[in-house]
Amino acid sequence: MSRALPKYNKRRVAIVGGAAALALTGAVVVNSALAGEPGKGGAADARTLAAGPGTIACPDVASRLPAVSASAKAEVDRNLALLRTQIDEANTRLVKTAGQGGPNFVQNAILGPLKDKRVSTIDRIAISIGRQGTKPQGLDALAACTLGAGGAGGAATQAPAGQGNSGNTGSAGGNGNAGNAGNAGNTGVGTIACPDVASRLPAVPASAKAEVDRNLALLRTQIDEANTPLAKTVGQGGPNFVQNAILGPLKDKRVSTIDRIAISIGRQGTKPQGLDALAACTLNR
Repeated sequence: MSRALPKYNKRRVAIVGGAAALALTGAVVVNSALAGEPGKGGAADARTLAAGPGTIACPDVASRLPAVSASAKAEVDRNLALLRTQIDEANTRLVKTAGQGGPNFVQNAILGPLKDKRVSTIDRIAISIGRQGTKPQGLDALAACTLGAGGAGGAATQAPAGQGNSGNTGSAGGNGNAGNAGNAGNTGVGTIACPDVASRLPAVPASAKAEVDRNLALLRTQIDEANTPLAKTVGQGGPNFVQNAILGPLKDKRVSTIDRIAISIGRQGTKPQGLDALAACTLNR
């Protein structure tokens, strides 16, 4: 049986209830803003999200492979794991270079080098499978990756000027690039110098000579290709631009190519060790 509340108690209940309702309303407003519900600041929220570095999405290779023989499984699994590591490393670089770079910085400094690494790794997977069966064809079509804006992680979308792939969060770059042992910003053309690999090789078996020669030629091509963006990006980039956008990706390409040379020689003899120390290049002003 309910009892009537004294008047002062009724007023207290009304005040407490009103305060609770106000707190609840405030919580709803805050939560709505955090959840990104449209409101007066909706356009600003959308711009903030779009300005994020995003994430890199790449086609899945494992699901496109044929049956893998037992003798090739370990090597295939190792290279599939390497593909995942390469994506993680590219995402790390994407975050670290936010605000750096000129037009097409993300494509030139991150997505392009990532594709080159994936081409080499996918090629090793195909070669491994082909040793005991039919080498799968067309896997190189899975090498290219895309940038999902604002952490979406899907296919790249056409972003407004100054966002997405036109630069890492639209930085114009090139504002007073103080040196990092000569490799900070691209303040002058210079040329790229790399250690000679051919002179450090042991005797090459006749059966491996064609593949070794092809990869030695590729090393020279990679240097020429790196010198081209070096000239085109003079005056662009933030601190460590040349290292991050040109020398770093070149080293990654050379590591993969030098590794293929060592593997080729090792198939018919002793695989040479320590050649990866020849991968890093320097900039001569």
